Amino acid sequence: MQVAVTRSHALREIWTLSFLRSLLSEYVGTTVFVFASLASTLLWPLPPDLSGGAPMDPHHPLLPVPAGSPDPIHVSLTFGISVALMSACLGTAGAVHLNPAVTLSLLAGVRMSLASALLYMIAQVLGAITASGFIRSVTPPEVRGDLGLNVVTPGVSEFQAVCVEMMVTFQLVLCVFATSDQKAGLSKMAPVIVGSSVTLGHLVAIGFTGCSMNPARSLGPAIITANFESHWVFWVGPFTGALLATVTYDLLLVPRWNSIGDWLAKVWVSAGVLPFPTCYINCACM
Repeated sequence: MQVAVTRSHALREIWTLSFLRSLLSEYVGTTVFVFASLASTLLWPLPPDLSGGAPMDPHHPLLPVPAGSPDPIHVSLTFGISVALMSACLGTAGAVHLNPAVTLSLLAGVRMSLASALLYMIAQVLGAITASGFIRSVTPPEVRGDLGLNVVTPGVSEFQAVCVEMMVTFQLVLCVFATSDQKAGLSKMAPVIVGSSVTLGHLVAIGFTGCSMNPARSLGPAIITANFESHWVFWVGPFTGALLATVTYDLLLVPRWNSIGDWLAKVWVSAGVLPFPTCYINCACM
């Protein structure tokens, strides 16, 4: 009876104007974030008198590419700033995640329902595909490159790539949880903190994988370029990191449950019938 009531409540909450606005914010925010971020990876050539030699590919720093490609700092800052701005601008409309890994962590932490989490992820994926397609349509072929496609750098194994993606997403989700914790008093700084976390992740992981931290960001270019080589890495790594961060924060750092068994029981009982999220987290991730 309790399960049925909870399911009914969750479904009622989903079909509200407030939740639909949250989904729209998620779609718009992810579209703008992915558009700006992928645009920073385009290979615009510099005039001959400004090229000064061949800079390095932000996705493969050891491989020389034509002059004019952005350096890793350029790309990292663009990803981080775009996340921070979208979080700050759209946070008033509801929870802003921009990242399926962040959404999964909130679902695993019993902070949102399965139905709402799935709808959030759909909005994120659609936003990423929209942005990737738009970038391709407005960019000259000679500078388009691979649209910022995430790939495993030659010499790096898929297992190593998964581990790196796991670690950078782990620190991102810890930042998300910390800034959403009222006891920490960091909510007003959430966009800056989470944006900085995204920047840090890219500075660390660009050389390994181009840095995903965000399965939707990886899926958009993969679909538009029809290139899914090692694509699973950019789902398994971030999702594993998100789940580990959830367990670490909720069970060890700031315990919300008495034990792992207590947490698993809550997840099991409420799977698919969790209440609509009451914790509106004005922050996001790639």
